[in-house]
Amino acid sequence: PSRSFHGNNRLLTSQIISYYESINQCKTELPEYFNFASDVLDEWAQLEKDGRKPANPAFWWVNDEGEEVKWSFEELGSLSRKAANVLSGACGLQRGDRVIAVLPRVPEWWLLNVACMRTGIVLIPGTSQLTAKDISYRLQASKAKCIITSDTLAPAVESVLPDSQFLKSKLIVGQGSRAGWLNLRELL
Repeated sequence: PSRSFHGNNRLLTSQIISYYESINQCKTELPEYFNFASDVLDEWAQLEKDGRKPANPAFWWVNDEGEEVKWSFEELGSLSRKAANVLSGACGLQRGDRVIAVLPRVPEWWLLNVACMRTGIVLIPGTSQLTAKDISYRLQASKAKCIITSDTLAPAVESVLPDSQFLKSKLIVGQGSRAGWLNLRELL
């Protein structure tokens, strides 16, 4: 039995524990391949599209000024496919390649997370508080082929790029353009 909370069915703790116990005892079939973006997000989007699930926000972001961004599951799925195309197309990345994202928690941060899951690209998140030395170390240790940052953090990132031998593309999240950088918002 499920307990209803604000109209959503939630599993009871005992149900979750018994499910995980069945997995640990190999009593539950696990898929050979699992991709959160296609196996969960796209399924929920299809339920929304078919009218079998109400269109609730899959993503809801609010900044300090009260600006909101809301995406349904269908919108998040569509935008993440576009972002995945940017990563694999314009940035030339493939499954297993590493990307470092030095971004504040803007909507594109979550969008890029889902896009990386969708494509099998490894996302290495970095806080906007990283120093140039921190960024340089992460670029070298990870052998990242792409770095993603905001227009305000780009100058700090650019200061260490000459030492980055593996880096092939630079993606900026913001309104402006910067020489040598691809702009995610324009490419979407």
